[in-house]
Amino acid sequence: MSERDEQLADLNVLVVEDEALVALNLEDMLADLGCRVVGPVMRLAKAVEFFESSPLPDIAILDVNLGGEPVFGLAERISSKRVPIVFATGYGKAGLPQEWHRWPILQKPYTMDDVASSMKSALGLGAEAS
Repeated sequence: MSERDEQLADLNVLVVEDEALVALNLEDMLADLGCRVVGPVMRLAKAVEFFESSPLPDIAILDVNLGGEPVFGLAERISSKRVPIVFATGYGKAGLPQEWHRWPILQKPYTMDDVASSMKSALGLGAEAS
């Protein structure tokens, strides 16, 4: 783990992603950053149930589109609990309603540096020099 990612170590990260390979790749990246993955959850209804019945994560990374269903209802629940959100999408900000533009976008395909940077932004941590 690189020194600049120490601020992310030991965070519980809720991962909601419907593509298995993407979820596995993200899990590996988060583990390398020292985070604990909560989930991953692949379906919207399951993600809502999981979120409501589990301890609050430190941050959530949400795929914007889960099997054709937009994730914004879940994002509303998560945001109402003051949990920071990162949206993962191939569409950039254009794929999100305006009200969600305050949260970072993790543009697919992404790297571990992209994941770390978007998480730090969502958490309000100053960007450290790379």
